[in-house]
Amino acid sequence: MRLLAAAVAFLVSIPLAGAAPPRTLRPFTTDGCSLFPDRDPVRHVEWRECCVAHDMAYWRGGTEAERLHADEALRACVAQRTGDTRLAELMFRGVRAGGAAVFPTWYRWAYGWRSYGRLYAPLTEAERALADAALARWRSVQGTGEPLGAAWPAR
Repeated sequence: MRLLAAAVAFLVSIPLAGAAPPRTLRPFTTDGCSLFPDRDPVRHVEWRECCVAHDMAYWRGGTEAERLHADEALRACVAQRTGDTRLAELMFRGVRAGGAAVFPTWYRWAYGWRSYGRLYAPLTEAERALADAALARWRSVQGTGEPLGAAWPAR
């Protein structure tokens, strides 16, 4: 009987051995506009919130179409906040050139996933739920004195 149980356990484990490890998600962090200023100190115009929203999309990842949508939303937000379409276009071109998923940078597309190389793929329902819950937790701790980009404590 033990031999039969061991054989069944072995056979059941074979498909699992080749299965991809589950993807894990780092806590959301943001540095604002990464390699670009967050505001114009001369005109007293700030666009950091546009970059934080953009970082949320980049942290989460997804398809190439979702990345394009995030980049277009950044451009629209900056243009609306500043009235400066040239600045908005410059930022759009910068994220299009430097934010691709293939770059091993902290600000690449899908930077929240622990496994580098996620590239462009739709999130599964489980991944989407995980990301939604993580962002909800991040939003819930904002305004508690923590820096905007701080990761939240484990709960």
